[in-house]
Amino acid sequence: MARPLVVRTPVHTRAPTGRERARRSATESWAIVPEAFRAGALLPSPWDALFGPLRAGRIDELVLVGQVGQSLDGRIATTTGHSHYINGPDGLDHLHRLRALVDAVVVGIGTALADDPRLTVRRVAGPQPARVVIDPRGRLPMTARLLAADGTARLVVTRPETCLGLPSGVERIPVAAEDGDMAPAAILAALAARGFRRVMIEGGPQTFSRFLAAGCFDRVHIVVAPLILGAGPPAFELAPIARVDQGLRPPVHVHRLGDEVLFDCDLSAQRRPIGRAKKSM
Repeated sequence: MARPLVVRTPVHTRAPTGRERARRSATESWAIVPEAFRAGALLPSPWDALFGPLRAGRIDELVLVGQVGQSLDGRIATTTGHSHYINGPDGLDHLHRLRALVDAVVVGIGTALADDPRLTVRRVAGPQPARVVIDPRGRLPMTARLLAADGTARLVVTRPETCLGLPSGVERIPVAAEDGDMAPAAILAALAARGFRRVMIEGGPQTFSRFLAAGCFDRVHIVVAPLILGAGPPAFELAPIARVDQGLRPPVHVHRLGDEVLFDCDLSAQRRPIGRAKKSM
């Protein structure tokens, strides 16, 4: 008896695009970077060019980096405050890689309330940084996601006289106010005293601007997305100047992140000394 004829339809698999291949290659080469970075070893391409300058500071033991994701017209959100997400996958991956390389990530209370960020490393492989929020008046709710008990250090920087209700295991860091505000250098010195040597200021615009104006950055990473919002809050805002030549014009290294552009700004020439970390993280 003859066997029935079986017609097999060929299965056609889609070849990965160039961008997909690049992202896969980046994921594979990144795996060794966090450990190699902390060991002081040479990082594989392209990571050494991107993150090598964050190994050690030129001014003191600390490395202070700021990160901003913005549109082509310098906006970080719409007029309603919506910002998820201005940056695309490559820009977000870069943010998470920075988190994996620093000891602590800092945000202001405005960002903590508006975005309820987790501040964790999720999109790439790597260790979790300590999570720090600057909360002078005790406005942070106990349910904030960055306070979640997951084995990672959680710290709240506040004024000595502020009463805080914090979950168990969250450290309170008192910093005296000067002229109504806690000085960025004093905040960083308090973190350094607890052993945090590499610190990233992630937002929001008011906090970022205060640290920038105070000369508290070694590097600033600005990731620009191919997007025009037309209106909305700017990435940062400094005191007005009268002439263009009075503006900051730091040395800049430019990197492509998919269809986004990273401006790695070297601000070490204006960085003020902070101090030494109590221990190496």
